Amino acid sequence: MREADEDRFREFARSQALLLRRCAYLLCGDWHLAEDLVQTTLVKLYGAWPRIERTDRPISYARTTLTRCWLDERRRPWRRAEERSGELPDTADATVDPALMHHQSAVRADLLAALAALPRRQRAVLVLRYFAGMSIAETAAALGCSEGTVKSQTSRALEALRTGFPIELPLLEGS
Repeated sequence: MREADEDRFREFARSQALLLRRCAYLLCGDWHLAEDLVQTTLVKLYGAWPRIERTDRPISYARTTLTRCWLDERRRPWRRAEERSGELPDTADATVDPALMHHQSAVRADLLAALAALPRRQRAVLVLRYFAGMSIAETAAALGCSEGTVKSQTSRALEALRTGFPIELPLLEGS
């Protein structure tokens, strides 16, 4: 790869790594695995960077690659047998009301548990549509399915969240 391409890739990786890591966490629910997924994604992007850079939106390509890396990771046999029971501690912020912080933490944990209970395609659709802000067409392209499948998976996933999540989800209304 030429030096100029490499510099542009480094700048892209620096500017988008945090967003990709957050998206990966929403997909997998584990910060360590999210970091691994982002690393795998960036390695794959590096190999195809001259071609990717010429596209209109390299971040869309990166999200698609990240989602496919996650789906591939879920297919690995050792992941199916693994049980995750550990919890990562949240850091306290002295400026926030402890009761409010506890409530937000509980809501976050409930939402992540509800997301984890969804089938992987429905979870991927929700993360790509509502967190990554992708359109239906972009989500369909990222997942390699039709737009109708994205719509039906979104509808089913939102219905499952509405029935399984203990509070109102104004964020996801009107989808």
